[in-house]
Amino acid sequence: MSEKKEQKILEHNIPGTINRGQQFAEVQHAQNSGAALKRIETYFAKEKMMVSAMLAAVIFGTLCGVYAPSLQSDAIDIIAKNKNGNLSATLILMAVVYLLYSVGQLLQGLISAKLSQRIVKRMREELFGKMMDLPIRYLDTHSHGDVMSRMTNDIENISTTVSQSLPSLFSGVLTIIGTVSIMLWYCWQLALLSFATMILTVFATKFLSKKVRKFSRRRQMLLGQLNGTVEEMVSGYRTVVAYNHQEVTALEFCQTSDSLTKAGIRTDVFSGVMGPVMNCIGNIGFVIIAVFGGYFAVNGIISVGVISAFIVYAKQFSRPINEIAQVYGQLQTAVAGAERVFMVLDENNEDKEGKDIRKSEKAEVTFRNVQFSYEPDSPVIKDFTLTVPSGKKVALVGATGSGKTTVVNLLMRFYDIDSGEILINQQNIKDVSRESLRKNVAIVLQDTVLFSDTVLNNLKYGKADAGFSEIETAVEMSRCKEMIEMLPQGYDTVLSEAGGNVSQGQRQLLAIARAFVADPQILILDEATSNVDTRTEKAIQDAMHLVMQNRTSIVIAHRLSTIRDADIIVVMDHGRIVESGDHDTLLSQKGKYYELYMTQYAGIAI
Repeated sequence: MSEKKEQKILEHNIPGTINRGQQFAEVQHAQNSGAALKRIETYFAKEKMMVSAMLAAVIFGTLCGVYAPSLQSDAIDIIAKNKNGNLSATLILMAVVYLLYSVGQLLQGLISAKLSQRIVKRMREELFGKMMDLPIRYLDTHSHGDVMSRMTNDIENISTTVSQSLPSLFSGVLTIIGTVSIMLWYCWQLALLSFATMILTVFATKFLSKKVRKFSRRRQMLLGQLNGTVEEMVSGYRTVVAYNHQEVTALEFCQTSDSLTKAGIRTDVFSGVMGPVMNCIGNIGFVIIAVFGGYFAVNGIISVGVISAFIVYAKQFSRPINEIAQVYGQLQTAVAGAERVFMVLDENNEDKEGKDIRKSEKAEVTFRNVQFSYEPDSPVIKDFTLTVPSGKKVALVGATGSGKTTVVNLLMRFYDIDSGEILINQQNIKDVSRESLRKNVAIVLQDTVLFSDTVLNNLKYGKADAGFSEIETAVEMSRCKEMIEMLPQGYDTVLSEAGGNVSQGQRQLLAIARAFVADPQILILDEATSNVDTRTEKAIQDAMHLVMQNRTSIVIAHRLSTIRDADIIVVMDHGRIVESGDHDTLLSQKGKYYELYMTQYAGIAI
């Protein structure tokens, strides 16, 4: 590729290709670590026995690990005849202590793993239960991916920290304390000389870890950017080819790949250097111990066995320092993840208080001077007044964004109105519990949601105690009996995630049948036939006509053919009712409805 052509490609501004790796940004620090840690302590407080058992295993294993080198020192001194004692008994005791040390490590791992799972199980259940009680507004205003990340990634970070990092931290601190105490007790002069290399170890670990984290984060970001480029290219390959952007995309990929390679090399270099540097410092420490230890031994200050013990203790001392340096970063990430989880747990629940809706054969719905806005000072519904007579079919029509679906959201109390009243049989739904309200209302949405379960259980979702005869009747009325019979196991066919093993139209038919099974007093259809063909739509309309008889129904539709037989057609524009009446009356007025109708069926450009 020529330099001139490459420069031209670089000047292109390709949407969606900048900062794609930001979604992989790591959470490093909590905003309020102290508060988050106190909150985490409450979970540990509920597992006092497990925490005590884990600490006992850590202490026991650490004591064995600290005591074993002193037995080795005694054995060497006995062999060198610098000390009296039973060599066989000392060797056996040393073997037992090392065995017990291994058992302590095993118990520590098993108990901490069980503790972490119990804490995480409680936290995960609380978070999932909270999500079930959150108001619709929260889920509408927060990224679903972010909510999922709190349930998965953040919880998993906490689990890893509890099962691995915390035991390492406790064990490391105790090992350092025990090792330093023994070394100072044996020979404080040699101990101080050994600690000089430990200080060097701390500084080297801090410097190298900082570099590794820096380039590791950059590598992760670039990897996310590279994956994003590949994903966009594969999913949008036809568009890339159609607009002749192959060279632009290839150049972008190569540039990101080169940067990723450089970051990867630097990460691997600093990661790889850490081991040799630590070994070099450790070897310097061994040389110091050997030289000065030999000098002290010659002068009778210490024995040969003490020198061998010091070598082991020096190794024991440096290991937990490295572990603690690594654990610190993991702890910060876990605390930040816990804080994100607690932020969700601290959200206000959806209000479930209220009376039961009054039992009645009628179901008249009244909107009276309703005002509503999703954001302050930006009203979506303005002075909305409408009466839906019991047993009648009312259709809401209007351009996209006119507020039709918002009216349904308010009736279902997915959102509460700012002012005005919504009544069912003159009972204000604000005084009715959401559970009671939603038991009497069934809704079929444009975006069909089916669950990973059998067809039968999906149909019974709105009425768990529905009999099979009720389900069959609903299936026949919704015109999906033949479709279900064609499935491999009929009603027992397990639908894949979101109903992926049936077509969009079939999913919508099942959703309509599910609403019929619920047998509600009030039925809401929000673009319920938008994804079915014309022939199926006609069959569903006939079925809905039967189902809607003597049932209060609210229908939202862009296809005006689906609402021609409605008792009342309400035309909305910018949150207000601009026209209402039946089909023929509205056409004769030649107003907004006439324009919509003629745009769809007469080809008139408005």
